[in-house]
Amino acid sequence: MSSSFKKQMSQLYNEVNQEIYSTGVNKQKIDILDNRIVIFAQTKRSPLISVLSERYPELTLSVDGALAMEYKRRLKEKFEDQFGIKVTTIIKDYDSASEHACTVIYLEHTMGI
Repeated sequence: MSSSFKKQMSQLYNEVNQEIYSTGVNKQKIDILDNRIVIFAQTKRSPLISVLSERYPELTLSVDGALAMEYKRRLKEKFEDQFGIKVTTIIKDYDSASEHACTVIYLEHTMGI
């Protein structure tokens, strides 16, 4: 069940990434620890945000923040719908210099995988 779940989780994560950033995930590693799912991913930065970042760094920060909030909202909704597991919160960070992201999904209960 664990590898099947991880495959489905990987596909879901990539789907949401494509919806929000118009680009897929290059690499992913998913770890499940009790009631936490930790996803390490390497992704390309959205070309639109890259264009803005040179001349409008303050706008880029705002756009990055808004997109991250929308990403977490969609991921939570789709995760709960697809797996029927209640999510407490999602924490996500992205480092644009290395193009690495880390997402932690906190679940209400341990998955038992």
